[in-house]
Amino acid sequence: MKKWLTDMTWLNLVELSKLAHFSQVLRQVVSNDKVWYNWFLSDAPEEVTFPESYSTSLDTFKKLLLVRSFSPDRTLPMAKKYIGESLGFQYAEGYILSLEAMWQESDKRTPLVCFLSMGSDPTDNILSLSKKQNIPCGTISMGQGQEVHARRLLQQSQQEGRWILLQNCHLGLGFLEEMLDTVLQTEQVHDAFRCWLTTEPHPQFSINVLQSSIKYTFEPPQGVKAGLKRTFGGLTQEVVDASTFVEWKIMLYGVAFLHTTVQERRKFGPLGWNIPYEFNQSDFSATIQFIQNHMDEMGSKWNVSWPTVRYMIGEVHYGGRVTDDFDKRLLNTYTRVWFLDNMFTDKFDFAPNYKIPRCKTIQDFRTHVESMSLFDSPNVFGLHPNADITYQTNTADSILATIVNIQPKDAGAGGGETRESVVYRQCDDMLSKLPEDYIPHEVRAALQKQGTLQPLNIFLKQEVDRMQRVITVVRNTLKDLKLAIDGTIIMNENLKDALDNIFDARVPATWRKVSWDSATLGFWFSDLLDRNQQFFTWVFSGRPHVFWLTGFFNPQ
Repeated sequence: MKKWLTDMTWLNLVELSKLAHFSQVLRQVVSNDKVWYNWFLSDAPEEVTFPESYSTSLDTFKKLLLVRSFSPDRTLPMAKKYIGESLGFQYAEGYILSLEAMWQESDKRTPLVCFLSMGSDPTDNILSLSKKQNIPCGTISMGQGQEVHARRLLQQSQQEGRWILLQNCHLGLGFLEEMLDTVLQTEQVHDAFRCWLTTEPHPQFSINVLQSSIKYTFEPPQGVKAGLKRTFGGLTQEVVDASTFVEWKIMLYGVAFLHTTVQERRKFGPLGWNIPYEFNQSDFSATIQFIQNHMDEMGSKWNVSWPTVRYMIGEVHYGGRVTDDFDKRLLNTYTRVWFLDNMFTDKFDFAPNYKIPRCKTIQDFRTHVESMSLFDSPNVFGLHPNADITYQTNTADSILATIVNIQPKDAGAGGGETRESVVYRQCDDMLSKLPEDYIPHEVRAALQKQGTLQPLNIFLKQEVDRMQRVITVVRNTLKDLKLAIDGTIIMNENLKDALDNIFDARVPATWRKVSWDSATLGFWFSDLLDRNQQFFTWVFSGRPHVFWLTGFFNPQ
């Protein structure tokens, strides 16, 4: 195996070689090493010519398999390409939810439930829609003691044809069944009445409410194009015409780009923000309202006070959410570099190929956003290209894990063998290789010879205790799983999870909880044997000359 190929990549290629179109891929990679290595090193392998004439001999899906095997971080761009060619490119782009279309689809007997995620509060959009339709909307933030007010407002809204918005319903789960009965069974209800709910996902959320409602999410879109598309999709020509000055439209686009940037940085984890902040639409609305008021005060003598604008954005509207000093420093850097006189010139850009368009109407802005690239480099957010590798890899792994989880669980494996028989055989195999339990008095006697109270031996005793716990959990799970497959004992949730994960070559949750993370079950079990060998040798053969530091539970 070549040095530049990781163990995981080689295992992927071994599995890939079982398919007819890739039967020679292992030999080709070994014999034509330089060509494959150069293709592997390219920034976007899916966009360049594939080695060994695979560009012409493979369809898009098989190219996706090859890209997934070599470069997991490029799986999503290639998957979007495959989806676009198969179903249409509109399915490869983020979908911008239209609350107005959803409202027209609903009726007075159907609640509308929004599932919240970070930075996804639809309150402002719902209130804007109610204002546009000239329908009053009352809001109640649910919590202890709010049921009385919610009950009164619900009855009043049904009679008068108003909207009601119940926020954070996961904090008032007890009221949901009563709310649903009121919505469905009240005889005299005005046709204009609508019941909107927002909630975080909760395991005890009412099933009846879910089945009787229209369910939607309002998540921040992924990517600069999708973020700007949603922002300008929620604005009207009235906002664009709020000021006659050209500078107003430029500032409007600048704030929209900042809004998208601060939300997009969140996906990079600690590289983006030390603390993930819930920047949402209300921050954007407050900022453009402030800039509009600022311009009104200046009147015809338009001369923006940049220190004021930067302070309000970096310390109040967006900065008010920021608690970490370095995050505050980053946000203020954005405002200092982007919000200055230079932004009104043609030479200004946020990043290469990201300039401010000179638009006069809301449709011009939307047309410009549609022309933008679907994929963004981390350079746009001021990050190193490597920042995107971790994010794309984790996202691809999460999506593929979800796909595996929703596969039918009762299908037979190759050759008619059932899942249970495959897992039963794997349990036998692992049990035969699993190390024997440490016998406490033997460990104690061996450590006494080396000096029980020496710091390193105290550390060793703690590590051996942790390893014994892992061995015990693994042995008990495997034995119980065999009994459950035989029908001797009941298959509980933990055993069902173990069955599914072992079949999918992943680490069961109960094992992960007491041990370490690993990409596959095979790597995890090899780690178990290697770690145990280090401890066993140290205890019964004396202290080694070299330590495998990452093989310890707590190497600090």
